[in-house]
Formats: sequence, C-alpha cells, structure tokens
Amino acid sequence: MAGRVEGKVAFITGAARGQGRSHALRLAEEGADIIAIDICEGVPYEVSPAATEQDLAETVRQVEALDRRIVARKADVRDLDAVQAAVDDGISQLGRLDIVSANAGVVGTPTTAESLPEDQWRTMIDINLTGVWHTVKVTIPHLKAGRRGGSITLTSSVAGTRGYANMAHYVSAKHGIVGLTRTLAMELAPDSIRVNSVHPTQVNTDMIHNQPIYDLFAGKQGATKGEFAEASSRLQLLPVPWVEAVDISNALLFLASDEARYITGAALAIDAGSYLL
Repeated sequence: MAGRVEGKVAFITGAARGQGRSHALRLAEEGADIIAIDICEGVPYEVSPAATEQDLAETVRQVEALDRRIVARKADVRDLDAVQAAVDDGISQLGRLDIVSANAGVVGTPTTAESLPEDQWRTMIDINLTGVWHTVKVTIPHLKAGRRGGSITLTSSVAGTRGYANMAHYVSAKHGIVGLTRTLAMELAPDSIRVNSVHPTQVNTDMIHNQPIYDLFAGKQGATKGEFAEASSRLQLLPVPWVEAVDISNALLFLASDEARYITGAALAIDAGSYLL
C-alpha cells in the first residue's frame, strides 16, 4: 500500500546514514517530507566511524530523488538549542510536524562497569538518553499545536530489555528509553499522540561492523567478521546474524501510519527472537 504517510512531515535524528537514513528514505517512499539532523562528527569513545556532512548530503540527495522535500542540518542531540532550531526551521519550511523518530545514538567502547570512565558514561547517557529527551521536548509542542495527533518512536535496543556484559552504559541508556516511552505515552494520549519504542537486535550498519564489537561478541581479540557473524547468530532464534536497517524502518513506518492508530506505549522488538534466548 503506497502513501501510508502521504502529506505528513517526519523529524529524524541521526539521519546521515545507517538506520536514520533508512528511516528517512522509507518514510519518503510512503509520502512524507523530512526534517533531518546528524552530528556529522566523531564522538569520544565511539567505536564506529563518524558520519560526515557528506553522508547527510547523500541522505538529502536520496530523499529528493524520491520527489520529497527535506530540510537537513548538522546538529548534536546533546545541544537542546540546536535541536530546537532545526525543528523550528524545518517546520517553518515544511509547514507541519506529524512523526518523530528519535534515532540518534552511539554504541560506545565495550568496558566493564567498574572500569568505565565517568566521562564515557556521561557521553553515552547524554547522547542515547538525554538526546532522546531533547528530541521529544522540542517536538511535543509542535505536535500538540497541529491538533492532528502524531507518532513518536524512540529507538531502544534488545539491550533495552536485557543485560549485556561490558555494556553497562549502553544498556542503562536503552533501558531508560523504555521508561521514557511509557511515561510519554501516558502524558500525550489525551492529545492523540502515540509513543512507542523499537528494539532492534544487531543491525547491518557501521555501528556493529567494527573491531571492538567483533571482539566483544566473539569473545576474543582480533575476531573476524565471520567469527562475529557466527557468534551473533547464536543470539537470535531465527538463523540470521543480524537484520537490515530497512527492517527497523518498516516497523517505524507501521507505527507512524494509521494502521497503528491504537498502538501506544508498546515496545516493538525487531530482534529475530533474540529476547527469548
């Protein structure tokens, strides 16, 4: 069914590549215009390579190739004023806001809790939890003002529902998103604004394809991609090592569409059965 979000406007954080770009393209394919931000620079302790302004420009190019409008800018979700300015500018150009995807996040360096540097903990919480709060804080007034309801989807993780050794900072932030989702769902229901979280397993992006993550999951130094894939496959019921970004985007699209008009406060797992193991 085409046009499932026709005429709507979506705000997406972390949109330069990976899941964020996939979300922008999938929503644009179904008729939405896009407001997009990304930090477009490196973050201390982050193991995946930094997104660039060229990456964000490529997201713009691909959305425009779908004949949809997009307003994109470099912004850090830790900076409330920058997020506010991006949202306000996007809405001034595109005229409305209907869909919010709080997607921006980092995975950080795998470290035991007792040896975790305080600034690494703070960086993780500031981006993966406070950044999500900034995203909803600046968008809720616009959604309410539109008087059309709306959809907010917060990106958590399988790590938002279970523990992982050596990832206390990441797991804590992703668990926090679950509580934020449920609270916002209760607060915003009178305005017909639905709030849900998505919980992916490993997704085939740069966030997992790097040496520290290979070593963490394979349990050895210098692990290969193949060894990581084998170890990762043991964490899912279905016989796959990871899912694709579009699989998360399809879930986001569903939650943003009228097909999910009575779904709020839900934690939707796209995890190949990982949670059951």
